[in-house]
Amino acid sequence: MRVIALRHLSVVYLAAASSFAVAIALSQHPTWNAAAHTGARFVGEQGATAAVAINDYVLQPGWAVTKTGSVALFKVAADKFNMLPQNVAARAPAKPVAVAQAKRPAPKPVTLNRPAIVASYQARKLAPVPPPEAPKLRPPIIESEPAVQPQPKANTVVASAPHYSLAPQVTQPLAPKAPAQLTPPPIDDHPPSAAELARVAQHFRSSLTKEMLANFELFLYVSKADRGIAAQRMYVFQKQDSGDLVLLHNWPVSTGRELAEVAPNGAKAPSYTPAGYYELDPKRMYVHHFSGQWKQPMPYAMFFNWEDHGYQTGLAIHGASGAEDIGLLGTRASAGCVRIAPENARVLFSLIRNNYKGLMPKFAYDKRTATMSNQGVLVHARDGSLEMAQGYKVLVFIENYGGENVVAALF
Repeated sequence: MRVIALRHLSVVYLAAASSFAVAIALSQHPTWNAAAHTGARFVGEQGATAAVAINDYVLQPGWAVTKTGSVALFKVAADKFNMLPQNVAARAPAKPVAVAQAKRPAPKPVTLNRPAIVASYQARKLAPVPPPEAPKLRPPIIESEPAVQPQPKANTVVASAPHYSLAPQVTQPLAPKAPAQLTPPPIDDHPPSAAELARVAQHFRSSLTKEMLANFELFLYVSKADRGIAAQRMYVFQKQDSGDLVLLHNWPVSTGRELAEVAPNGAKAPSYTPAGYYELDPKRMYVHHFSGQWKQPMPYAMFFNWEDHGYQTGLAIHGASGAEDIGLLGTRASAGCVRIAPENARVLFSLIRNNYKGLMPKFAYDKRTATMSNQGVLVHARDGSLEMAQGYKVLVFIENYGGENVVAALF
């Protein structure tokens, strides 16, 4: 059908093109135009005879075809479209083809022998289960006395094969860990004699003012000298109700190395222990502390309440850590703090925190330099009374004193 329709469209197109060709020829050729209007016959340039009837095909000015000609042209085209070939018969609709389906055989009925199945199940259930087969292990290797092996040559590497044993390994239960014990204080090989202790006590008492003696209850005297009978020691004095000072402890210490150094964190940090009078900072008392500047632990740390040029200093009394630092007690070996043995630090820490809380006098503060006095100058109110603050009634005095007899030294 599509081919027939294309053929009809081609006929219409040719007819229209022919009409336009005739119109153009008549308009351009005066003889043909006159003959078309008068009904005369003429012969074209190709020798074909064309007759133009006035009543059938009349061309008007403006390239228009008259109504009579249009109707005739339409009838010609319609006859062409309706004309079908005689040998083409109309296609009859296709008949559906029946597909024969194969029939499946009917399933055979299954007959179960229920008593036999039950008997088989009971037999399997009552049958004994064999124990799992034990893994096959190689017999243990009995090592005899090793034969003498030849010595390898110089610059050679001898690789030995690893020794494996498949014998069962017996794991012994781990013994419970014993609680961590503090390192006992080092043996004091050169303790001061009674006469030397009396001389140190007298010297220390002469270093206290009446206000200091009246307002503090515990006194820690530290000698940072590098030589002498009193050098590198701490003396703990307790004040009695009578005002007398009783010596409780005297321990070896390590004060600063007195060097201009650079700390492990890269900062300049001279290892000096400054001499002077100090109070303890009640807000900085730590059982466990670690120095980020010197990368060392500071057990039982008791920091001084001393501000120097606007900075709260890291000067403190604490326990030594490690066998090396403990072995150096009695010498200048610290970065500026006062080190004592760990056990002695625990005793002193507990003694102060449990027994000496109370009001303590304030040291003078220089606002121009933002520095607290460490020369023993106390702050007084307008009425002459001392200004007090909550803390610990403990006074620390550090001095470069080796214990020499000053009077004898003058002669």
